[in-house]
Amino acid sequence: MIIRVTTFPKPVPYLEAMRLQDELVARRQADEIPDTLLLLEHTPVITLGIRAKHEHLLLTQTGLAEKGIDLHESTRGGDITYHAPGQLVLYPIMKLSGVEADAHEFVSRLESVAIRTAEAFGVKAFRRKGKTGVWTDQGKLAAIGIRFKKWVSSHGMSLNVTVDTAGFNTIVPCGLHGEKVTTLALLLGDTCPSMQEVRAVMLSQFEIVLRRTVER
Repeated sequence: MIIRVTTFPKPVPYLEAMRLQDELVARRQADEIPDTLLLLEHTPVITLGIRAKHEHLLLTQTGLAEKGIDLHESTRGGDITYHAPGQLVLYPIMKLSGVEADAHEFVSRLESVAIRTAEAFGVKAFRRKGKTGVWTDQGKLAAIGIRFKKWVSSHGMSLNVTVDTAGFNTIVPCGLHGEKVTTLALLLGDTCPSMQEVRAVMLSQFEIVLRRTVER
C-alpha cells in the first residue's frame, strides 16, 4: 500500500496543521486521497489533549505569550505536551481496516518507529509499561497522541531531536510529574544527526513498521 508524504520547509503553526489535518481526514474518509503522512516541525506551542489537566500548565497564558509560546486545545488523546522547532512531528492520516483497525496496535507501531529511529543513531530507546511514548535512560524521547474518526487516524508522534527542552519546563509533560525529557542532541552531543537525516530514517522505519510504501 502507498502512503503519500508531505514535508514542510519551515516550522508550521499548530492551528494551520490542524486545519490541514481536518481537511485530509475528511478527504481520506471519502476515498478522495490515499493514506497521507505529514512530517513537520511546529512553531513553539503547548497543546492540551482531551485528557489534559489544566494544573499541568505551569505558566499563565500571558507568561507563555512573553516566551513566544502559543497555547491550544487539541482533539488528540493524551494530556499536555510541547512542540517547537527541532522536534520532528509525524502525522499519519490513514484509513485502517481489518486487523489494522486496532488503536493500541497502531500506537505500538508508532512507538516502534521512534525506537527503531533512535537505535539507528546508536540510542537505546524503549517503552514503559502502562505509559504511552518512548523513553531512554535519560528521559522521555518521543510522545504520542492520536485520534480516530471512522477509523481514519490523525495527530501522531513527536520525536525530540534538537529542540530546546527549556520549553518543557512550562508544563508537566504528558502529566507525568518528575519525569525528564531528553533529545537526540543531549544524548549524542556532537554526533547528533541533522533533522534531514532523522527524517529520512524515520520514513524508512515507518515503511517497515506500518507496511506502507512511502511516496516522497
